[in-house]
Amino acid sequence: MVLIARLLVRRVLILVPLVLGVVAFVFVVMRFSGNKPEYAYFQGANPTPEQIHQFQLENGLLDPLPLRYLRFVADLARGDMGTSVLTRKPVIESVTTALPLTLQLTFLGLAVAVVLALVLGVTAALFRDRWPDQAIRVVSLVGVAAPAFWLALLMIQWLAVGEGLFPTGGYINPADSFTGWLRSMTLPALSLSLPVAAQLTRVIRTSMVEELDRDYVRTAIGSGLPPVVVVGRNVLRNALINPLTVLGLRIGYLIGGTVVIEQIYGLPGMGQLMINAVRDGDPAVVQGVVLTIAVGFMVVNLAVDILYLLVNPRLRSAA
Repeated sequence: MVLIARLLVRRVLILVPLVLGVVAFVFVVMRFSGNKPEYAYFQGANPTPEQIHQFQLENGLLDPLPLRYLRFVADLARGDMGTSVLTRKPVIESVTTALPLTLQLTFLGLAVAVVLALVLGVTAALFRDRWPDQAIRVVSLVGVAAPAFWLALLMIQWLAVGEGLFPTGGYINPADSFTGWLRSMTLPALSLSLPVAAQLTRVIRTSMVEELDRDYVRTAIGSGLPPVVVVGRNVLRNALINPLTVLGLRIGYLIGGTVVIEQIYGLPGMGQLMINAVRDGDPAVVQGVVLTIAVGFMVVNLAVDILYLLVNPRLRSAA
């Protein structure tokens, strides 16, 4: 536990400059983008130059850029992401309203991807070079090549419009109906998770094959241990070290993929919030969503690092 705590402190210390760097990057990009808060505020009206100048003065938009950045960082430290110039509401309220749905979609997609990848990857490795292995490798290759938005459209056409098994879009709160929530989230989660599951399947299959060829496996089975015990207790645990690294990177894909998937299925999450803010020219909301997703991605990778440490004894001893 001491080693894990030490690694956790080290990773958190590295995370601090990364977060500050992301904040600085987003701040600079948004300040030089075409979305100006003064024009979004007067959207649909014909403001005079004096009105625009007054708005800029009241909101500190004419201050030097370094001063505005320091003020922005200080506001973030207090949990203030700014105010939407369109709705006049704090950005943090919009983010906290949309974030739970995006987290539900991301982690449901992650669970589906991990379960599918484990079942298919282990099966392919155990039936190496036989027909189950060949079939799974072909399916995983197709899955890697298929983009999530294309899968989403196919599933809507086939399972929602054609078969009527699932709704074509919309969201039902699990507090209102768990069954309705599950039906509304099934197609989005599958669309998001299948490409990730396909890639993880290939990685798990390769790792399992390499581990099954090691001497300790033959020795353990030769000494009388049941193959199920050897595979479940030793081979699978050792083979999951490499897939964990890939999984940490693919979680970023899942988080980013929600932007498109939420638009296709009409889910009011972070992706739809950001797309609407870009369309309406609301830079404060865009800035808040991008920062939340970026920081969330870094936190998830920190969790994957800790999990990687738990399953890798050699790394734990090195730490």
